[in-house]
Amino acid sequence: MLPKRSKANFGPAGNCDEYNNEKHRSNAEAPLWVKNYGLDCYEYQCGSGVHGSEASFRAVGEAAAAAGIEMSLHAPYYISLSGVEIEKRLGSLRYIRESLQACEWLGGNLIVVHTGSAAKISRAEAMELAKDTLYKALEEIPDNGIVIGLETMGKQNQLGTPEEVVELCEMDSRLRPVVDFGHINAFHCGGYFNTADDYKRIFDLIGSRLGSETAKNLHCHFSKIEYTSKGEKKHLTFDDTVFGPPFEPLAELMAKEGLTPRIICESDGTQARDALLFKNKYKEYKGN
Repeated sequence: MLPKRSKANFGPAGNCDEYNNEKHRSNAEAPLWVKNYGLDCYEYQCGSGVHGSEASFRAVGEAAAAAGIEMSLHAPYYISLSGVEIEKRLGSLRYIRESLQACEWLGGNLIVVHTGSAAKISRAEAMELAKDTLYKALEEIPDNGIVIGLETMGKQNQLGTPEEVVELCEMDSRLRPVVDFGHINAFHCGGYFNTADDYKRIFDLIGSRLGSETAKNLHCHFSKIEYTSKGEKKHLTFDDTVFGPPFEPLAELMAKEGLTPRIICESDGTQARDALLFKNKYKEYKGN
């Protein structure tokens, strides 16, 4: 299960351009690099599939443990909890199982799973299919202590509003929401998050339905995201001044309310730099 933290943690989603330009020999070097950069956590990316040997995953996990870096894993993007074809939904069970196993080898405590599509069917139908897939996953996949995190999504034809994710997570304690603030902002075509109170309503929703400890210790994604009238288009960096959302009001809220989430930055190539900017702003509001 997710740890209770004394402070918020910050880290990158995968390896940033700065890390890659240094031409490291393996991903096992990433956790110490993240630690030396001044960050606290690292999300291993398996969006295109869970590739790699047990030994390679364990090497990253051992390096993370030695550096004191919290680990999570992003499961394949092509998981489809709400797919209308039963074969695709059952195939998703294998990808979830593989992700849970890899995350265990990494010493992680959460995998991030996309909730699915609502493009060709109603949102109510998509929810029923997603619930059926999750019931099967919970019944068939042994509990190895790792949380299955369901992510809020950014395109309007995707399943995964905060309310939908919370409803799915009410099914079982092994399920937890992964709040992607950039996705939520893009889904609403911008302007959804401007003040600390705007962010607070997400924590209040989760706290009222899933408990205050779940809300306090969320696993979150943050990046600024370009959007169109259909929602998310592409991830940007913190240099963006047009699309948002702003991270300062969230940092203010976290410091004021004693919230201790894990914030994974998904900026486009600058995720470590931007995660550190976020962390420093949070520390500024906390006064240390």
